[in-house]
Amino acid sequence: MKSFEVVVIGGGNAGVSLAARLQRYGVKDVALIEPKDHHLYQPLFSHIAGGRSTAQEAVRTQESVTPAGVTWIRDSAVDVDANANTVTLASGSTVAYGQLVVCPGLQYDWDTVPGLAEAVHSPHGASHYEFDLAPKAWTLLSGMTSGTAVFTMPAGPIKCGGASQKPMYLACDYWRQQGVLDKIRVVMVQPYPTVFGVPEVDRELDRKIAEYGIELRTNSELVAVDPAAQTATIRNLETGNEEQLRYDVLNGVPPQSAPDWLKATDLPAAGDDGGFVEVDRQTLRHLRYPNVWSLGDAAGTTNSKSGGALRKQTKVLARNLVAARKGKRLSAKYNGYSVCPFTVSRDTVVFAEFDDRYRPVPTIPRVPTWNESRLSWVVDRDIFPKIYWNLILKGRA
Repeated sequence: MKSFEVVVIGGGNAGVSLAARLQRYGVKDVALIEPKDHHLYQPLFSHIAGGRSTAQEAVRTQESVTPAGVTWIRDSAVDVDANANTVTLASGSTVAYGQLVVCPGLQYDWDTVPGLAEAVHSPHGASHYEFDLAPKAWTLLSGMTSGTAVFTMPAGPIKCGGASQKPMYLACDYWRQQGVLDKIRVVMVQPYPTVFGVPEVDRELDRKIAEYGIELRTNSELVAVDPAAQTATIRNLETGNEEQLRYDVLNGVPPQSAPDWLKATDLPAAGDDGGFVEVDRQTLRHLRYPNVWSLGDAAGTTNSKSGGALRKQTKVLARNLVAARKGKRLSAKYNGYSVCPFTVSRDTVVFAEFDDRYRPVPTIPRVPTWNESRLSWVVDRDIFPKIYWNLILKGRA
């Protein structure tokens, strides 16, 4: 059985950037458990589905992003024994750890909505939450000249909730440029009372929704799809009433939760059906196992899950893990920050920065980043990907 000072489960943004930062902080014996041979920059998926990026821009080999000196274990974690300090792998082998960081991301629960999985793989459906389906979404959307396009968002924790709306705005602006927007019915299904939840951002998004003529279904959720009939069943979560929408294109976002194997461990809090790792929401240390940590989408924190939130969490967790190894107090605190850049046209963005109570927390004080801006587009589309590949994954941002 191999043993490492620190074992990190998950080789996505969280795992790679944390491993790199730990190395910079002097922790040399780090192992990264990740089965996939490619690494994806997920914020570009919306741009791919909206025809503003190519798929090639969003992918690198896992080997190329794994920090030099970090041991890449190309396998999947299937269990954690926090009392024995071991991780069981899909291959049947076991890895021991001194400190464990759990960041495997979320799983997509397609089967919880009957017909959804079949629908997004049908000739009239797609999902930009899947890398392989994002280009298909743009093919379908750009090919529309009339008909009905339905965009959905599920309730519960998901990766960057605002991302469910982004291809819709990109498509609407494209249709307007093509002179066909008035011939296309656009419906957005949103499970919450407002379009996002931050009042300042809601006002700006509502303005764009009115500008494009989008039908917004708040307090509503997709509950079933009939791919053969091209119908989506929408339920109002307040009244229970159901509506059937016939669509020409459906872009569906699946419900999400922590991986099933993680749910079966002792790491989530008792009664947490989502299976998220029970951590102190500020220090990111497990509440019952002091040598276990978690960050990112699988952590039981209250923030909106996003890459911007993760960047803050990575710094906090790395500093606290190093302090814990030295027997020092955990002084770094995560404040619940998150960010969502809404691509509201093909060259402007509404930049939402907020905390875990959905209060605005702009990086530059007194600068209202939630106003539609061309500069924010440049930052989101052109600058952030470069920062991600060249700085974030190297533990330098």
